[in-house]
Amino acid sequence: MHFFTAVFTWLLLGLLCASGASAETYGAAGAEGTSLRAQQWLVPSGDAAVPAHAMLFRPDGDGPFRLAVIAHASTQNVLRRAQMPQPDYKALAAFLVSRGFAVLVPERPGHGATGGPYLEDQGGCDEADYARAGHATAEEIAAGLRFMRTQPFVQPDRAVVIGHSAGGWGALALSQGDPHEIAAIIAFAPGRGGHANDRENEVCAPHTLLAAAAAFGNASRIPVTWLVAANDTYFSPELSRRLAQAFHGGGGKVQFFVLPASGSEGHWMAETEAGVKVAEGALSHALQADVSRTAGKRAAKKP
Repeated sequence: MHFFTAVFTWLLLGLLCASGASAETYGAAGAEGTSLRAQQWLVPSGDAAVPAHAMLFRPDGDGPFRLAVIAHASTQNVLRRAQMPQPDYKALAAFLVSRGFAVLVPERPGHGATGGPYLEDQGGCDEADYARAGHATAEEIAAGLRFMRTQPFVQPDRAVVIGHSAGGWGALALSQGDPHEIAAIIAFAPGRGGHANDRENEVCAPHTLLAAAAAFGNASRIPVTWLVAANDTYFSPELSRRLAQAFHGGGGKVQFFVLPASGSEGHWMAETEAGVKVAEGALSHALQADVSRTAGKRAAKKP
């Protein structure tokens, strides 16, 4: 009898482990810091068995605060992904916290400390599936966002998603979501396949990238602000403009801005204090436009 009880217990534990991370896995994973209340969190990812390591920043007080989720860049290189440090986008987070946002920066599966499978693989250069990769990234962003919307210090509506590079590409795919839950999307140089063969201004299968941008726009419901630095060599202003036009041609609402050069490589402007300073005007414009849209909708509902 004891033997069968032991076997049953072992099987039950195996099933529980196989079912992935439990709800108790998620939440704060460390104490708050003194700067921006920085805190390590674990949040759901696109893989139920892999909690995403994340940084959370908050204003003072109990909230509830509007939520901003920052989606980081990526790479097809396995070693670079494994060695990726925890992204925090601290200057961008500070900009948002100063405007009343709680800011989550989750590290997606297949990267750094989060580990697990790389769910957003685009495939080889010539046969890259950019649409599939974008939708996979979008689901990973959405998983953390859905969890944070249940937290008592977070407003459940009107979140803002800010994506960078591959994270921005996923944010474009996420623009097909509910505009009540996500009020605005800001994308820094969104795209995939840049620096093909480690060469500046070369992109894998750009025609496929353009087609995927148009497809994302076709079902888009959330307005997008598209930002690119004048000296971006991953997705040049010229290519970025064509991508934004394809997205708009598919039906997406987009405002496109070419910003002044930032540092030695403009693609990384979202990660640096100097880059965020360059982008500050466009960011403020995007957030103010969101406030104006919300006020207009509320006024329209009044009898």
